[in-house]
Amino acid sequence: MPQSLPTPDPARTARLRDALRAAAFTADGCLDLLGATAYAALSRGETVPALRATRGGSPLETLTRVFLLQRAATREQARAALPLDDALADGWLREAPEDGADAVRATVDVRPYAGDAGEDWWIVSDLGCAVGGAGGIGGGAESFGDKAPDRSQLVLGVGGASTTLAGITVRTPVRTALDLGTGSGVQALHASTHAARVTATDVNPRALAFARLTLALSGAPEADLRQGGLFEPVGEERFDLIVSNPPFVISPGERFVYRDGGMAGDDLCRALVQRSAGHLTDGGYCQLLANWQHVEGEDWRERVTSWLPRGCDAWIVQREVQDPAQYAELWLRDGGDHRADPATYAARYDAWLEEFERAKVKGVGFGWITLRNSGADVPSVTAEEWPHPVRQPLGEEIQRWFERQDFLRAHDDASLLAARFRLAEEVVQEQVGAPGAEDPEHVVLRGNQGMRRATKVDTVGAGFAGVCDGTLSAGRILDAIAQLLGEDPVVLRDRTPASIRLLVEQGFLEAVD
Repeated sequence: MPQSLPTPDPARTARLRDALRAAAFTADGCLDLLGATAYAALSRGETVPALRATRGGSPLETLTRVFLLQRAATREQARAALPLDDALADGWLREAPEDGADAVRATVDVRPYAGDAGEDWWIVSDLGCAVGGAGGIGGGAESFGDKAPDRSQLVLGVGGASTTLAGITVRTPVRTALDLGTGSGVQALHASTHAARVTATDVNPRALAFARLTLALSGAPEADLRQGGLFEPVGEERFDLIVSNPPFVISPGERFVYRDGGMAGDDLCRALVQRSAGHLTDGGYCQLLANWQHVEGEDWRERVTSWLPRGCDAWIVQREVQDPAQYAELWLRDGGDHRADPATYAARYDAWLEEFERAKVKGVGFGWITLRNSGADVPSVTAEEWPHPVRQPLGEEIQRWFERQDFLRAHDDASLLAARFRLAEEVVQEQVGAPGAEDPEHVVLRGNQGMRRATKVDTVGAGFAGVCDGTLSAGRILDAIAQLLGEDPVVLRDRTPASIRLLVEQGFLEAVD
């Protein structure tokens, strides 16, 4: 028997939302209740610390146990925490006679989540999937009763990939946004705050149902929900923003719709990138998470940049690389296979390695890709490896990166030297050298915003950056430095623009209008 999902009535849903907020069943409220240790354990799929922290019987503790930890509650406990009759009528809760004559259980996971401006939102997903992903479904299997869903069709809640994509998304107001592969609706929920119209697609009809629940419970505007894969549901439509946390996992089979795209290797990510330009308005952005293969004898940068459509600037960032064994183990744990029969686990592990060996894959990269439909004859393309800490959210920094490409493309060396710059905020200078040495071995500029980059500069570069306050043109500053160092100003003007371009591109210097 298939699982029955809630069918929210608007008035009853509003009352339920008010009750969740009144009980402080919010991201901040749960963190305060559980404490940092138990809250962090939930992200690893471990519930024991949270169960220990929710034994007091308060409304917040009851809601946490019922909606996050898949535990039964008595009617009395549930009625003290929320409008019980409404929750039963719409199907958020069900009677659970297996736990006692007056027991109730949740039919779905509801996880508190904070919006970009601190909004109180709630992400709705399959039972057990808000904590531990598909691997956590075993912990809440009894909550389904006799209505457990097909595991291949599971819909997960918010996770690390979801929050990463939300953090890197450019949040300027737009007319239209597309969330391709919406899952439980996390990205559509974010887009609803700055897009006049949101379209969300998914190949899994259950995912669309969960996205509708997420939007309704969070009090967000309705989205245009459409079933289908890749861009098939939107025809020839174009969007100002496309975001996607696609089923990018490179796997030997299609066991889980939410992660396995059903195409060989990294073909799904390639297809998404290649087709995106045909669905972007002028200046529109496409931002997605992706995996890509590191194939023997091939540079991963060449592989991924070969996917790019014409006329699009692109910034590709590789955040991590795993060898085939690490990658297989990660996704076997994700699916809960480490809890399965050892022989079954070994067979699935072997199948993964066999597929990688056949394709001569020596590793798998994970990262994000941002495209902008600039229409440039010579697009700006950067593919880089950046495993270092970053400062989320990065949406504004990514937007500024593309704006800097426009500036650099429009300025030759002469106009660059005529421009004025100022040092970006939170940039510091470090001098590295032996203790007591008269001069440093090298000077480093280090930023604490965005990508938190650091770059070596010479004496001229350090002096130039230190003087930039938006008052003098770059050329006049170089002339002053040349006089101070006793150098020929013409020679200095000739050799410095490349260094200035690098400092602008990496965000250390900002152009002043």
